[in-house]
Amino acid sequence: MSEPAFGGTIDRTIAGSKPWWPAPPQPPKGAPNILIVLFDDVGFSDFGCYGSPIRTPAIDALAAQGLRYSGFHTTAMCSTTRAALLTGRNHHSVGVGCLANFDSGYPGYRGKIAREAGTLAEMLRVHAYRNYMVGKWHVTPLTESGATGPFDGWPLGRGFDRFYGFLDAETDQYAPELVLDNTHIPPPGSYADGYHLTADLIDQAIRFIADHTADRPELPWLTWLALGACHAPHQAPDDIIKSYDAVFAHGWDVERAERLARQKAMGLVPATTDLPPRNDGVKAWETHSDDERRVFTRLQSAFAGMLDHADQHLARLLAFLDKTGQRDNTLVIVMSDNGASQEGGPLGFVNAMGPFNFKPEPIAEKLARIDDIGGPDTHSNFPHGWAMASNTPLRRYKQNTHGGGIRDPFILSWPKTISAGGEIRHQFVHACDLVPTLLDLIGIAAPDTIAGVPQMPLEGVSFARSITDPNAPSKQVAQYFEMFGHRGLWHDGWKAVAFHPTGTPFDNDKWELFHLAQDFSETHDLAAAEPERLAALVKLWWEQAEAHQVLPLDDRFGPRFAENAARFHGARTRFTFHAGMGHVPTDVAPDVRSRDYLIEAHVEIDEGASGVLIAHGDATSGYSLYVKDGHLVHDLNIGGRHEIVRSVRPVPAGPHRLGLRVERLRRQTEPAKGARTGMSQYTLLIDGEEAGRLTTQLAFHTLISWSGLDIGHDRGSPVSDYTAPFAFTGRLSHVTVTMQTEQSLDGESVGQAEMARQ
Repeated sequence: MSEPAFGGTIDRTIAGSKPWWPAPPQPPKGAPNILIVLFDDVGFSDFGCYGSPIRTPAIDALAAQGLRYSGFHTTAMCSTTRAALLTGRNHHSVGVGCLANFDSGYPGYRGKIAREAGTLAEMLRVHAYRNYMVGKWHVTPLTESGATGPFDGWPLGRGFDRFYGFLDAETDQYAPELVLDNTHIPPPGSYADGYHLTADLIDQAIRFIADHTADRPELPWLTWLALGACHAPHQAPDDIIKSYDAVFAHGWDVERAERLARQKAMGLVPATTDLPPRNDGVKAWETHSDDERRVFTRLQSAFAGMLDHADQHLARLLAFLDKTGQRDNTLVIVMSDNGASQEGGPLGFVNAMGPFNFKPEPIAEKLARIDDIGGPDTHSNFPHGWAMASNTPLRRYKQNTHGGGIRDPFILSWPKTISAGGEIRHQFVHACDLVPTLLDLIGIAAPDTIAGVPQMPLEGVSFARSITDPNAPSKQVAQYFEMFGHRGLWHDGWKAVAFHPTGTPFDNDKWELFHLAQDFSETHDLAAAEPERLAALVKLWWEQAEAHQVLPLDDRFGPRFAENAARFHGARTRFTFHAGMGHVPTDVAPDVRSRDYLIEAHVEIDEGASGVLIAHGDATSGYSLYVKDGHLVHDLNIGGRHEIVRSVRPVPAGPHRLGLRVERLRRQTEPAKGARTGMSQYTLLIDGEEAGRLTTQLAFHTLISWSGLDIGHDRGSPVSDYTAPFAFTGRLSHVTVTMQTEQSLDGESVGQAEMARQ
């Protein structure tokens, strides 16, 4: 928006001049505050008001005051749903066809929202809204998440006035990688202090709104609250977690049946809805051993505890709105970004970091650590069977375009406007329809230009009419779906959908046809009965794909991640990190996976000096080079298994180069499940001379950690056996990391590890 022309007069002196002040933007009359609460990886049935036994009284109360939608659809993944929710366009159309983690080199797959697709915050700003973003962002390429940005894709670069949260797909709830506005900051507490990210995010949301109310109470606000719950790692207070063991001891088969019965009783799904067979690869609960059932139950309890805990803190935010008299004219939306996650695999994980580096986690090991689940040294995720139960009564999971991946809970509460408390709406709604609906409710139009950039038209359709009219029709335009080659299309109550096995020809995919009005759970395939209808929908899918930048189809998980990392770092093999610098996100840090490398720290050692020189990762995985008890130590932490080498002689006082040289001695990749053997040698160096050696099969094959790198201390969750931050007490000048150019990454395994992060 350009500045208006000066409306006063300017003479030679003040006596003959007339001042003028431009009128500030004014909000539309009665414009509501907007609170959007976006959960992560919460399935269709996980809220209590959608059929779950998980305690969510705050969310249930919102549903009782407002509306629940049974036909809200997302895009099957986190970055992509966020792009659609923020812009009112389809995710491929705005350049986020897949994850923010990579740029595939095609217009639909840049991993970053195009400037031609303004965000809701950018649209509202010109109407005097103040915009606050709290929590998970994940629509900035992670290679742009470091201290130098660029910042044009960060929240403050896309219309938000304040930001407190994290940029990546996930973060540790006890030691998060936090950003305040455009700066990486350490977490304000630790597990030992009782810190948890959910509580912190709610505190910050309350603070932003309280500051706003004190300063400009006459202006409306948008607060976008994107919680880490319930994305892995599933972490919550131990007492809440254990309170759910008895609730879920009956297993996922009984749980699915009970949830569907509640959904039918609520009128959330038709009484004729069938429960589909178990998803492929999920066994009957009773066929698992007692030990397996015990572990699986606790893993589900951690998920439930995380959601319960989040609801308790959301209640604090809602109580604050009541206390300050803002609740009546605050439009509150609670939803999830996709279905429950399949990244936990068939057996779940206590610490996923080990298995993704070929360190197995057998059931006996899981059982031995059962009481650690949900704590600070775990990265837990539940098994497929419980993810299937979360998505009741829908098939498949997050990543897939069947209902389990894309049909999600959606609650809308606005006391001033919605009088039909507790009602259910069954219209088809898509994530890209949210922005048009909010603009419609506020009474404003999407701008033609933002910051001088012409804007593409909105592709979503307002569903505002359905708020007051339960019989309002669903939108008339077709809605396509695509993720990793899985495809789908909804049109006029019918859905065509194809599951795509990775690495197989797309032409071999089997398309199914469902009449959703009569088959909520996508159980009765009508493809053989109505081939002409199916053919027409498949043809329409291809037309939509071409129109919205979906093509070319690409199912290569691993190569996309590996190619992106190689392209970002290019030929660079040397990094220099000076003392005093901030945190380095893992996608920007040196990539030392499956390669030889040398670390050297330039220091001055005083008598008794100790502390971390360089650390990358956290308690669940990573490496650390540090001085302790006068000796140089390196810890290779693979999934909680520590391979430690300690110098055979102490480090004398004075200036030194303290280092580590890593050499791969033998490499062999076996075809069976990507199992890898091979020895690596870790040699400690003091002024270039060997001071200790360790030979091990453990190495970083697919990931180092999803937590980043620190210099001179170990932020938050400690990689090794010391108390964080264990700051170096000598004088650290800088640390260099020099890598060999050769790198042998297993693309398929890298893809599996990276997908577990999303």
